[in-house]
Amino acid sequence: MKSNVFVPQEELDIQHQIAAELFREIRPRGLTFYVETFGCQMNVRDSETVKGWLTEAGYSEASEKDSADFILFNTCCVRDHAEKRLMGNIGALKELKDANPGLLIGICGCMMQQEGMAKKLLKRFPHVSLIFGTNVLHKFPEMLRDVLNGDRIAVTDRANDAIAEDMPKLRDNPRTAFVNIMYGCDNYCAYCIVPYVRGRERSRKPEDIRDEIVALAKDGVTEITLLGQNVNSYGNDGSTGMHFADLLRYVSDVPGVKRIRFMSSHPKDLNEDVMRAIAELPNVCHHVHLPVQSGNNEVLKRMNRKYTREHYLSIIERLRAMVPDIEFTTDIIVGFPGETEEAFLDTMSLVEEVGFAAAFTFAYSPRVGTVAAKREDQIPESVKKQRLHALNELQARKTVENNETYIGHIGEVLVEGCDERGADTMLYGKYQNFKMVYFPGCPELLNRYVTVKVTKTNKNSLLGEMI
Repeated sequence: MKSNVFVPQEELDIQHQIAAELFREIRPRGLTFYVETFGCQMNVRDSETVKGWLTEAGYSEASEKDSADFILFNTCCVRDHAEKRLMGNIGALKELKDANPGLLIGICGCMMQQEGMAKKLLKRFPHVSLIFGTNVLHKFPEMLRDVLNGDRIAVTDRANDAIAEDMPKLRDNPRTAFVNIMYGCDNYCAYCIVPYVRGRERSRKPEDIRDEIVALAKDGVTEITLLGQNVNSYGNDGSTGMHFADLLRYVSDVPGVKRIRFMSSHPKDLNEDVMRAIAELPNVCHHVHLPVQSGNNEVLKRMNRKYTREHYLSIIERLRAMVPDIEFTTDIIVGFPGETEEAFLDTMSLVEEVGFAAAFTFAYSPRVGTVAAKREDQIPESVKKQRLHALNELQARKTVENNETYIGHIGEVLVEGCDERGADTMLYGKYQNFKMVYFPGCPELLNRYVTVKVTKTNKNSLLGEMI
């Protein structure tokens, strides 16, 4: 069994030293940065690391893109829309660069790991100075130093399966934090580019994960979200001595941690041990994001998902029996190559049967390099749009039905933000099981826990009052 490789501490010490040297140069000049993130929570967590390095190097965060001295886009390549959106954003920065020749522009993230993409973008956009991939975050101070010295560079490393600890991070929220427990993916779903750009699965050492959570708790963090492309396969490479259920138990008793969330889960690996951990551990949240992708067995087989409709529904049934207030959210793809109308109706019937609290729905988008993109039985765009519209209408109805069951519900909410656009200030936050509720209050309650009773619903969320 392969053992994971960890970036030597000496190499990270060198990067911290470079950052300290940059600090003495940059800080007196008052330079600022702006990072814009596309994609999933893994990308958000990577952006926190980049912002941490930039802060350690002497930059401060700008509130607006136009006023920044360094602009960085952290990219996603899961869907074609994200790629097209990025190209437009990069092109729009040329005017800013022309007006301010000292402006540095960079691009990082999953898209840069695609074959030839980094060099292509460096050639297409002369106003971009820095391009780097997901596997070289630990080298950021070195790359930044070279760019500040006038170089234009593109650095990616598809073969690197190392894990770097002790990197800085800058979080936006003082009470919540993302914690990576693993990187990469071994599933190779037919539609997904992630294994090709994020690499094979490798799990962090459990003691490093716990140490990070202990440090976050001491800093005031009370809600932790454990991250991985498939958290349920944590430790499957044999390198940690633990599986995911063991890890949940190992970190659940860290003092100060009131809530533990995790995403995403793959149905093929969500076993009885994980279910028991969710049911038994008081601070593991009663919410599972469980992507189903399709309700038809033949489509699931062609997607290489490695489970059936029946197996998926058995997980839902078992967890609801063990945890009555649990809520499920999901991902669904319509228009996968070869999807017949009958297969699509199987997806609709599964959504009707499960009653998801929410669903992230997408029309299939071919990604170059994946198995599905090579299939000849692609579905016309017009059919994809029709099916997506029908699915969204169904899920909207199911969301309303789900919300209506919460009338009169009383529970603890972590206040995440406030909306002051109307006459009244409305706070919002989530119950332990991920349901969002809005209620009147004052901004001073931001990042605090309050008790809220649901009084009514709207289309997508709950409305309530503090008690």
